[in-house]
Amino acid sequence: MASTSMSSGTLDPAHRTGRLPASPAWVRLGDTTVSAVGTARVYVCGITPYDVTHLGHAATFVWADVLSSVLESTGLATSVCRNVTDVDDVLTAAAAERGRHYDELALLQEGVFDQSMRALRVATPTHQPRARHHVDAVVQLAAALLESGAAYERDGTVWFRGRDVLDRAGLAREEALSLSREYGDDPDATDKDDPFDVPVWQPSPADHPAWSSPWGWGRPGWHAECAAMALAIHGAAVDVLVGGEDLRFPHHAYQSAMVEAASGVRPFQRAALHVGEVRVGGQKMAKSTGNLVLVDDVLASHSPAALRTLLIDRRHDEPWNYREDDLAAAQSRLERLYAAAGRAGDQDGDDRVVAPLRDGLDVPTALDRAEEVGGGPARRLLALLRLG
Repeated sequence: MASTSMSSGTLDPAHRTGRLPASPAWVRLGDTTVSAVGTARVYVCGITPYDVTHLGHAATFVWADVLSSVLESTGLATSVCRNVTDVDDVLTAAAAERGRHYDELALLQEGVFDQSMRALRVATPTHQPRARHHVDAVVQLAAALLESGAAYERDGTVWFRGRDVLDRAGLAREEALSLSREYGDDPDATDKDDPFDVPVWQPSPADHPAWSSPWGWGRPGWHAECAAMALAIHGAAVDVLVGGEDLRFPHHAYQSAMVEAASGVRPFQRAALHVGEVRVGGQKMAKSTGNLVLVDDVLASHSPAALRTLLIDRRHDEPWNYREDDLAAAQSRLERLYAAAGRAGDQDGDDRVVAPLRDGLDVPTALDRAEEVGGGPARRLLALLRLG
């Protein structure tokens, strides 16, 4: 009877192989559960390398690093693409002011940025494409958009038809116009069909970088650069699109719309991770407001782990005010975590500690539970968040 029972095929696969069923690989972001098989594709909008790294930059890239680490903790491989926007009018202007060529300044500043990221324990991305190496991809993107009717050419500029992007973004027209002006899309230009049309390819003035194209010498548009690099690296879709909250519109909205129009695949991103802006005295941290707090300056007197804790011990989409006094609180939080990790602890509490990270990247709750549980689970959480 026993022999018949063993050969009857009634045992489930886990018992036949001697392995327990695998846990599903997923992370919830907002209303979207990101699950994947094999590899999770993450696209992170990177820096325009014309100035040193401030905490607003750092917050985005540290959160992207946390996302990648959490995805990998579920058993997934993670392919992270973090671009460098080294073809940009702001970079060109900054290089001219300093008497340097645009790509020379970009390389110098990129080196400073990489040093800051290493100090903050941000893992090196799988891919780091640079816009100047992907100009041909932008030309291909422009040709595909023209072929599909999603773009038109006029006097050497290939314009992407953007009227539908406004509807997808869910913004009131005046708000969208204001954001477009703020981020350089020039909705008031008279040489296009609609205020929300944006350049995929544009002619270059004599003092700007230029490449040949079917429409004459020129350079890529900003949104088109990220669309082309994402297509070149990850293909027609990504699992998570990452950037600061200020990139939600117009940049991410147009990037997504261009990729979808060129590829026919929808949606471009399954989920988005938009990181809340860092403020000083209630104002967004930005060069234009003169309130930058530089990563290197903070690290001159505080540990990288304390700064990393300050950046992530909150909701990822929460805007917040930087105050130097908060670094002391972050250091105290770390010291309590280290003490908890040194205890014998409850070895069965691991899931309870890590679970909040999979549900919305809830770092504060995970850290609270690690302090409570201690031991091995606390040590594993510190390692996962790169705070050890």
